[in-house]
Amino acid sequence: MRKMLAAVSRVLSSVAQKTASRVLVASCHFANDATFEIKKCDLHRLEEGPPVTTVLTRENGLKYYRMMQTVRRMELKADRLYKQKIIRGFCHLCDGQEACCVGLEAGINPTDHLITEYRAHGFTFTRGLSVREILAELTGRRYGCAKGKGGSMHIYAKNFYGGNGIVGAQVPLGAGIPLACKYNGKDEVCLTLYGDGAANQGQIFEAYNMAALWKLPCIFICENNRCGMGTSVERAAASTDYYKRGDFIPGLRADGMDVLCVWEATKFAAAYCRSGKGPILMELQTYRYHGHSMSDPGVSYHTGEEIQEVRSKSDSIMLLKDRMVNSNLASVEELKEIDVEVRKEIEDAAQFATADPEPPLEELGYHIYCNDPPFEVRGVNQWIKFKSIS
Repeated sequence: MRKMLAAVSRVLSSVAQKTASRVLVASCHFANDATFEIKKCDLHRLEEGPPVTTVLTRENGLKYYRMMQTVRRMELKADRLYKQKIIRGFCHLCDGQEACCVGLEAGINPTDHLITEYRAHGFTFTRGLSVREILAELTGRRYGCAKGKGGSMHIYAKNFYGGNGIVGAQVPLGAGIPLACKYNGKDEVCLTLYGDGAANQGQIFEAYNMAALWKLPCIFICENNRCGMGTSVERAAASTDYYKRGDFIPGLRADGMDVLCVWEATKFAAAYCRSGKGPILMELQTYRYHGHSMSDPGVSYHTGEEIQEVRSKSDSIMLLKDRMVNSNLASVEELKEIDVEVRKEIEDAAQFATADPEPPLEELGYHIYCNDPPFEVRGVNQWIKFKSIS
C-alpha cells in the first residue's frame, strides 16, 4: 500500500511540475519579434548582397529551434542505431550543419525544388517528411519513404530529389530541374547542393556553363564543412573561395552556422533567380561533428578540442537559443520543454522503425517505373524473376 501511495505521489508531483512549468511559460510576456545583426556575406560580381540585419518573430524562432533540434536528435539516434547494426550500409550524418537545411528551407517556398548529395537526412525532414518515415527508411522498413529500398543515400519527398551516391552527380540533375521550371513557365527555383569535396568535379562546371547560358533559376550551393572526406579544403583545392568558382556567375559566401544568415542569404538568392537574371552561387561555411560517414571516426583530422571549440562558440542551435532568450522571444524553460518533446518524438520514431516489418522479397522489383503496366524483372540469374508493379 505504501509503495502504491508513493508511486501515485510521484506521478502527481510530476504532473504538477509540468503544469506549473506551462503556467510559468504562459504567464511570461514575450516579445513578438526582435531584430538581430547577422554577419555580412562576401560577394562576387554582386553590387549588393543580403541585409546585415534581420527580424525574427517568436513564432519562427520557436519553429526553427524545434526543427534544428529534431535534425540533431534524429542524427544522433541514427548513430546509435548504426552502432547497434540496425542501420546497415552507408550512413552520412549532418549533425552540426542544421542551420543549413533549416535556413535554406526557410528562404524558399514549398513549391520550389531541392536536390543534394548523400548527407541528406536533414533536408528530407525540412522538406516535409516525418522522422518516422526517415528512420524507417534508414532501417530498411516498409514504412520508409522509399519503401525500405533506398536507405540513407536515396531518400525522397515532394519536390525533393534525394541524395545521390555519386560525388557531384546531382549537380547536372539540379540544373535540369530549373530547366523544366523555366520550360513550363513556373515561377520556381531549384537549390542544387554539393560539398566542398565535390566542388572540383568537372561536371559541376559544365552545369554552371549551361545554367548561365540558359539563365536557369538555379541556386548552386556548396556546403563547405572544411573537409572532403578526411582531406582539408586547403589540401584539396587551389582556391577555397567556392562562391567565386562560377567565374561569370555571381556568388556569395554566408555563415552556415547561423540559421538567420542562411535564411536571409537564401531569400536574396531566390529573389535574384526569380527576377530572370539566371543562376547564382552560394557557399555556406559550416562544420560537421561526425566523420565523413559512420565508417569514419573522424578523429585523425578533427581533434576533440577542435570539435569542442566549435560546439562552445559556433553551434547553430546554441546561437539561436541564446539570441531568443536574450531578446525575450522565449525562456530557457520553454526551450527545455521543446527539447523533451523532441527527444520523445525521436524515441517513438526509433521504436517504430525497428518494429516495422521489412519489405517482402517479392516487392524487390516494385516501383521501377511510374504508371506502367506490370512486367517481369530478371533477378541475379535468368531463372529468378520478379514482378514490377508501379
